[in-house]
Order: sequence, then C-alpha cells, then structure tokens
Amino acid sequence: MVIKYEPLNRRERIVKLFREAIEAENVKDLNAAKRKLDKIMELAKDKEPEFYFEACFRMADVFVQEDNYRGAVKCAIRGIYRAPSRDLYRLGIKRLGDLLFIMKKEGRLRELAESMEVTLSLVKDDEELHRFTQALVRLAKGENVKPDFSLKEFNEIIEALKE
Repeated sequence: MVIKYEPLNRRERIVKLFREAIEAENVKDLNAAKRKLDKIMELAKDKEPEFYFEACFRMADVFVQEDNYRGAVKCAIRGIYRAPSRDLYRLGIKRLGDLLFIMKKEGRLRELAESMEVTLSLVKDDEELHRFTQALVRLAKGENVKPDFSLKEFNEIIEALKE
C-alpha cells in the first residue's frame, strides 16, 4: 500500500510556522522565531492578510524581547497598514499605542527620531497612518505635535505621549 502525502497548503503551512515560531520564542530562540515569522509574512502578504497582520505583531513582540523598540514599532505599523478590516486596523492602533506607552515609560521614544524613512515610504498611500507616523517621528525629535487626526485613537496616543 502506497500512502501519498499532499504538500501542505498555504494556510496549513502558515499555522505550522506560527506554532514553530511560538515554540522557538518560548525557548528564547528569538532568531528562529523571527525566521519563522518572516516566512509567514512572505507567504501571507497578499493572500492571507489576517495571518500577515498577526505575524507583524508577533514579530513586534519578539523585537521588544530583543530590546529593539524601533523594529517593533516598524512591524506594528506594517501590520496596521495591511490590516484587512477596519476592526483589525483599530486593534493594530491599540496594540501600537501599548507599545509606544511602554517606550515612553522606559524613556525610549527618542529612538523613533531616526531610520524611519522606509516605514514612512511604505505607508505613504494611507494618508492618516503616514501623518501619524510622521507625528511620532517629530514627537521623538522633541517637536511639538498637535493631535489632529480623524481617528480618535491616533489623537489619544499623541496626547498620552505628550504628557
């Protein structure tokens, strides 16, 4: 009797990679976790936006564990930009806000003052997110920023970071 195995479809492969990434993260093999999450993002980018969104925020968590807050913010912004629904977009903003508040508490907001050009160019098609990201960079540089966004979540984050 011959058993034929079909290759894993994309969703099954992504789920398997998520499991492996979490396992790697649990044993503090953060490089392996990042490789798995990168692969998920590659597989999911245009075909499975919910998985892409979650992989971005999972990668942000890994970056925080590595003390790379700027990398975490960049991943979070990427996840928000490609959020497949308004609900996930807003959830992403909330998660980004949590990350930014941690940075503020630890005195690390100034890290966003540099090397954000690639992220800014990535989100240029989303005017509101682009303006918010620019505001974060200006705030990190010590400039005065007015919360002037149509989404109240962005305004709340800017106000809280200014306090």
